Amino acid sequence: MIRCIAIDDEPLALRQITGYIKKTPFLELVAESESALAAIKILDTIQVDLMYVDINMPDLSGMDFVKSLVHPPRIIFTTAYHDYALEGFRVDALGYLLKPISYPDFLKASNKAKKYFEPDNQNKIINNCKNNSLFVKSGYKSVKINLDDILYIEGMREYVRIHLNGEKPVMPLISLRTLEEELPASMFMRVHRSFIVNLRMIQSLDNTGITINDKTVIPVSDQYKEALLKYIRSHSLE
Repeated sequence: MIRCIAIDDEPLALRQITGYIKKTPFLELVAESESALAAIKILDTIQVDLMYVDINMPDLSGMDFVKSLVHPPRIIFTTAYHDYALEGFRVDALGYLLKPISYPDFLKASNKAKKYFEPDNQNKIINNCKNNSLFVKSGYKSVKINLDDILYIEGMREYVRIHLNGEKPVMPLISLRTLEEELPASMFMRVHRSFIVNLRMIQSLDNTGITINDKTVIPVSDQYKEALLKYIRSHSLE
């Protein structure tokens, strides 16, 4: 399922888009918003794969909203005007829907998004960490990540959330297992089916789990506990 948000300041237009999303089998509506400013806060709290964004909105236009995002989800623009098509494709939008929007037109644009999210088109890691960094595709950008900045990595179904020290998380469309295979084992360890930690970021370990530099507590599964304890013992003073 492709996780979607619909953003439009017109209640009737918003209702139409959310209705189209709900009736499309491969789409999942996870949020809706009547303003771009409110949508910014939503994107900070939940994972979104695809945004249906109205361009003409007060306070902050849909175009300026997309340009303000560091790692935006994929975008399909909606508007009542013809004039924005070229600018929309300059920010690598997957589609451009002209109001009034028919369901066949909506489905055609959404199918294009579906093709983008198919497994064969999923993100491939660029770089094998030899330079202590890697590139992943987040949104429509290839983002360089320094391994030293990674706190921990959280698996979220079809994608992962890479939590960084002092920065917003990066969320590439890739499996946790694939990423684990590319990371240096001397620096990163799987401690749970949903978590990989940067061993250098561990502050403490107790019965509740691992505490990371940013004070987050990560659970440790029984199947990974012995390997983690072995690492802790090898780096302990006796």
